[in-house]
Amino acid sequence: MDMPAAQSGQGKATGKTMQAAVVVAPHTVEMVEVPVPQPGPGQVRVRLEGCGVCASNVTPWEGPDWMSFPTAPGALGHEGWGVVDAVGPEVTSVKAGDRVATLFTNSFAQYDVGDADSVVRLPSSLSGSPFPGEPLGCAMNILRRSDIKAGQRVAIIGIGFLGALLTRLATQAGAQVIAVSRRRASLDLAREMGAAETIVMDDHAAIIERTRTITGGAFCQRVIEATGKQWPLDLGGELVCEGGRLVIAGYHQDGPRQVDMQQWNWKGIDVVNAHERDRTICVGGVEEAVQACLAGLLSPERLYTHRFALPDLGSAIEATRDHPPGFVKALVMMQ
Repeated sequence: MDMPAAQSGQGKATGKTMQAAVVVAPHTVEMVEVPVPQPGPGQVRVRLEGCGVCASNVTPWEGPDWMSFPTAPGALGHEGWGVVDAVGPEVTSVKAGDRVATLFTNSFAQYDVGDADSVVRLPSSLSGSPFPGEPLGCAMNILRRSDIKAGQRVAIIGIGFLGALLTRLATQAGAQVIAVSRRRASLDLAREMGAAETIVMDDHAAIIERTRTITGGAFCQRVIEATGKQWPLDLGGELVCEGGRLVIAGYHQDGPRQVDMQQWNWKGIDVVNAHERDRTICVGGVEEAVQACLAGLLSPERLYTHRFALPDLGSAIEATRDHPPGFVKALVMMQ
């Protein structure tokens, strides 16, 4: 007996081609037409509505020594969402027609395929809203790793998309947030997200003294570094109090880092690298993000400031690098 199309992996896109972005050289993207991927056992295919652009896309776009070109079709895109188009054998958790956020890795394309346990179904109340689940889930997992309690002082260094989300979540948890960032617009955004205090990140000693004043010399029980750069990492070690926790949420991918181990050791701080690699935990973070949005704890729509068509992926990555006026987060839209 023939299986229904959605169960056999033969969806409406079978035999067709799709558009996908390929980075062929530093700062150069080309559109290619490739076969629509087919889901294998335990996999699903998603017709993508969009995919967020991550700050981690910038470094490979620049062409470091470790990067190789051309990329696979759709590669670098890992913040997708869309509608399940077909499912492979043995898949029962989702069905064709379900709207989902994905943790796939080739989503700068019209379709992507991945394991069924790497998608999270989106409720109808979020219909029509972009939902780059991967970074939203990261924010929830960083919050958990930070172990923020009501009444604590929390410094967040770097107010981009992730820093803004964490400012909102930490404030909702009852913490007093001190936002530290280079751009005035970012500090204004932090205030909007609930930050109690803001400090311009322009002078190392001045930031330390300002934090000392705000906290009455006690400094911060939690410091979240959300930039992925050396100086903010150094600054985090200065702003955390004795026995506090330094949470490294920034993605440090451009080379080794030096740390002041004498200071960290003397203060007796916990240092947490808040990057999850266990897929189950990553999925759990996305599920928590869905519930946080439904409960009003997160309202990320305000942060999706720039939208690009798929052929304009290069411009989207460069906007993520250059932060034009008003920029917080870029989305690449397939529809």
